[in-house]
Amino acid sequence: MFERLQSVAARYDELGEALATNEIASDAEKSIKLMRERSALESVVLAYKAWSGNLKQIDEANELLAGETDADLREMIRDELQMLLGDRGRLQDELRELMIPRDPRDNANCIVEIRAGTGGDEAGLFAADLLRMYTRFAEKRGMKVEVMSENETELGGFKEVCCLIDGQQAFAIFKHESGTHRVQRIPSTESQGRIHTSACTVAVLPEVEDVELDIRTEDLRIDTYRASGAGGQHVNRTDSAVRITHLPTGVVTQCQDERSQHKNKAKAMMQLRAKLFDMQQRAQAAQTAAARKEQVGSGDRSERIRTYNFPQNRLTDHRIGLTVYNLDQVLQGDLDTVIQGMQAAERAALLAQDQQSL
Repeated sequence: MFERLQSVAARYDELGEALATNEIASDAEKSIKLMRERSALESVVLAYKAWSGNLKQIDEANELLAGETDADLREMIRDELQMLLGDRGRLQDELRELMIPRDPRDNANCIVEIRAGTGGDEAGLFAADLLRMYTRFAEKRGMKVEVMSENETELGGFKEVCCLIDGQQAFAIFKHESGTHRVQRIPSTESQGRIHTSACTVAVLPEVEDVELDIRTEDLRIDTYRASGAGGQHVNRTDSAVRITHLPTGVVTQCQDERSQHKNKAKAMMQLRAKLFDMQQRAQAAQTAAARKEQVGSGDRSERIRTYNFPQNRLTDHRIGLTVYNLDQVLQGDLDTVIQGMQAAERAALLAQDQQSL
């Protein structure tokens, strides 16, 4: 454990020195990547320094106590030592939790795909509600949300919509949203006031760097088409929308939000890398059957994870048994309680596996 802590502290300092050089400062993409890595290490390094400082103070207090003969001063030193020993336990616990092995993808941006499931038009409207909820929550966190592709319904909902969430720890924050989201409410088209149940599926994928996955050009079929729009001056009059099919797996991605075919192709490729990487990770998880997966849920989009009950203003997350009665606020982006609950469950599961002590 000591070697791991020293290694993390050394890497933190190394990143700080690198970011101070002109070479890195002039490369915006690399600079952002290094800053994110350093930011992810900062909490561990600060806790490590606090813990190391505490140990040093305890040693100094013990030395003073051993050499002091005055009774009053010895009593003062003992009191100080008791406080330091109490802090040591707290700092050790904090550091132990921070050193739990993390998902290396946690600091990545993420791609969120929302698809209407059972429920027809009502499911499409709920998909729009979920997109709005995620967008508001992300923006409160200082993240940028960019819609990459969408397939709207006549009533203003979505058959499917895909967006990129760009921000620090984006995947760590949103990854537990993967799964089936069920809604129970009275649709606006329901004349007899009956409650209907419908559902949407959500998939959250980490943005994948080019170096992480090798995709052969000959395995791709790239089609261009005219993007759909709301009409008027914004209708795309050129074949700028791009659809990419990965022939070996049949995975299809598309993007139409940019007027440039080149930009749409780049974004569709980003989605493809994320989907193929996710398939690879799922295959590995199926073989290893990780303990964390059993405790906090697989995140598989076929798994029902949450119910949104409008008549009772209730949200229930079935994975951790969490129920709150502020659904109206949650849909406005107040997701903190739910997100924090899932992250706490993940930490507890990981801590149960990692029994190493300081």
